[in-house]
Amino acid sequence: MTHRPEQVAAVTTHRRRGSIRHSFRYGVDYVLIDPEVSVRTPLLFSRNRLNLASVHDRDHGGPLRAGCGAGWVRRVMADHGLADARLRVLLLTQPRFFGYVFNPVSFWLVLDQEALLAVIAEVSTPFGDRHSYLCHLPGFVPITPEARIETPKSLHVSPFQDVAGGYEFRFDIQPDRIAIQILHRNGSEGVAAALFGPRAPMSNAGLVRAALRRPLGALRTIFLIYWQALRLRLKGARYRTRPEPPKTEVT
Repeated sequence: MTHRPEQVAAVTTHRRRGSIRHSFRYGVDYVLIDPEVSVRTPLLFSRNRLNLASVHDRDHGGPLRAGCGAGWVRRVMADHGLADARLRVLLLTQPRFFGYVFNPVSFWLVLDQEALLAVIAEVSTPFGDRHSYLCHLPGFVPITPEARIETPKSLHVSPFQDVAGGYEFRFDIQPDRIAIQILHRNGSEGVAAALFGPRAPMSNAGLVRAALRRPLGALRTIFLIYWQALRLRLKGARYRTRPEPPKTEVT
């Protein structure tokens, strides 16, 4: 089954719980592609070369800025007992705009036909670290929208949160939309984050609208991260120094 490239004009929300409350909501543009097949794409989108919007294999799958793309995903899945060449691997990510990229989180979707068997949440930080979380149910049974998948927190993401507690993931991937929820719990503290939006075929007009709607792409993302960090600091949030990143690539 060939997957045609799609765009997701998404919304991301973050809500901090605990002694210092904080929340924000932003629009963000994602693409959903099959990185293992060559298909005709709009003129303004490219794979592994400069364009208005592009996705490069080295940005995903493995170490930050030294990724191996979908091949890395298949190796991870094989290491965890799911090696099947018939499975599809899709990448949900923010594209490069004019060559610049920063993705706080991208998602590798592993599917059997339309059934979602696993998701790898690929988390990157402004500190230059990356860690991925493999999400699946026992026996790799299909992930339903009601399923809750738990995993311990391993990566220092925010200087205002400890590397402690765990995540709860929920995935609702429909033919016309996506909705992903991530809840970090650490006692009475934590963060609830969500990403949701409609799926649509990728088009030149859609890419231009995304570039005009949210100029500078990933540079805007970096700016907003530091802006929210400043707001938290002014509210009195305690700063944590960056610990050593985890030794393993995947939790």
